[in-house]
Amino acid sequence: MTASFVLPAGSEAAVPPEHRGVPRDGVKLLVARPGGVEHRSFRDLPELLSPGDLLVVNTSATLPAALLARRADGTAVPLHVAGALSDDAWLVELRRPDGPDLSGRPGEELELPGGTVLRLSASQRGRRVWQAAVDPPTELVAYLAQHGRPVAYGHLARRFPLSDLQNVYATQPGSAEMASAGRSLTARVLVRLMAGGVAVAPVVLHAGVSSPEAHEPPLPERFAVPAATARLVEHTRRSGGRVVAVGTTVVRALESAVTVGGVRAASGWTDLVLGP
Repeated sequence: MTASFVLPAGSEAAVPPEHRGVPRDGVKLLVARPGGVEHRSFRDLPELLSPGDLLVVNTSATLPAALLARRADGTAVPLHVAGALSDDAWLVELRRPDGPDLSGRPGEELELPGGTVLRLSASQRGRRVWQAAVDPPTELVAYLAQHGRPVAYGHLARRFPLSDLQNVYATQPGSAEMASAGRSLTARVLVRLMAGGVAVAPVVLHAGVSSPEAHEPPLPERFAVPAATARLVEHTRRSGGRVVAVGTTVVRALESAVTVGGVRAASGWTDLVLGP
């Protein structure tokens, strides 16, 4: 028998917590241990970790990756940019209000704001995400900063500014959607962690567009694990500390950097999918 979960009415995160009077680090935190579970607040995290533990965060910053494109017949179609392979090749997803638009065809041209034209070529995940040639070649981050807006889905009550979709430590633009597990890590929580002897180290994994709508795995995503972070991970493990990965993007990056000798500096594209 397959059990299904029905989300209770009013339980979706329709607005960021600050918009309903709850600070970023005031959201609920479930603490699971062998002896049971506790219901805490995220601001309690420094009390739950110990000197010598290591917190690993993803410093990828969210891009305003949603655009409105026009087809040859003048029809407007929402478009999400999942990332860039180069200045003349982007990964894009056509959208409908209720999900992916699978009507794209190889060779189809889409006009973007500012006169940029995309030509669809190879598709992935059943025509959900397309590789598209960009004419003229255009640097993605600067273009989206001028013309894009944050990706938003139907569960949101309204659109929110990009600042609501950034982690406080995000420094490297590249994610189509927020690596949201670290959203509740505020500056004061990070300072308390470090003052308590917990180290904090960065990795980068640029998250693409959401994958669960059709229950498909994520597409390959670009990642980088710096040498200093790899050394800290190995030192923490040898010293008996805990390595705490903030979110699945961090897990995917670290696991993609594992060799026979442990975690090593690595970068590239990962198609690693996390299982049970």
